[in-house]
Amino acid sequence: MISDATGETLIAAGRAVAAQYAHARAIEHVYPLVRTEKQIKKVLEGIDAEPGIVLYTIIDQRLAAIIDDNCAAIGVPCVSVLEPVVTLFQSYLGAPAGRRVGAQHVLNAEYFKRIDALNFTMEHDDGQLPPDIEEADVVLIGISRTSKTPTSIYLANRGIKTVNVPIVIGVPIPEVLVNCQRPLIVGLVASAERISQVRQHRVLGAALSFDADHYLDRANIIEELTYARQICHRHNWPMIDVSRRSIEETAAAVLALRSQGR
Repeated sequence: MISDATGETLIAAGRAVAAQYAHARAIEHVYPLVRTEKQIKKVLEGIDAEPGIVLYTIIDQRLAAIIDDNCAAIGVPCVSVLEPVVTLFQSYLGAPAGRRVGAQHVLNAEYFKRIDALNFTMEHDDGQLPPDIEEADVVLIGISRTSKTPTSIYLANRGIKTVNVPIVIGVPIPEVLVNCQRPLIVGLVASAERISQVRQHRVLGAALSFDADHYLDRANIIEELTYARQICHRHNWPMIDVSRRSIEETAAAVLALRSQGR
């Protein structure tokens, strides 16, 4: 995978396709920030030594042609991941692309919005609820091990200011949360089996004083989940079952709720 920028787009595309081939194990060779012929030469030497499918996102057409020609000579398949999309845009808009390297990483307002959202989210992790809760876009609530923090961070990287609040039996929901008007409040739930499995991993690294038996007990987990659902029903807060969802899928479901005005 060869990129003239960070390679994030390329890696995401490559892994999305590789995931469709469960019987095969993909070994990734990633070459980011490749912008000169000298760099291309070193990359091609690496491909010749360990050949495989070549994916690239190189905006400079001259450098892209070097990759194409050398891969053909070596006898390995290669494809420009962005070029078909660029061609489609050019055809529809009737104008050539600017072909600026790393254009999606420009330090514009959207970039700083994401950084601001990430800072806000980290400051409001795990129940930290200062008076500025109304500044949040989303509040995620749920019992332990329902992926609140990783989902919050993923949303923050999309520019969504996110707060997450743990639900604990016997501990009332903070009044400031019940009274807030602006944020979308979403409950994250899962099956007792899934929660128990995830908690097993946490227990392995916990301190000796940790009450593992109570934490892993299925009956206790079911009681916690019931309590969480009752809270959401009482306040008419939507819930998302994360049992079989990845972090990305959970975040997508939250964004869908936002778009629906929930």
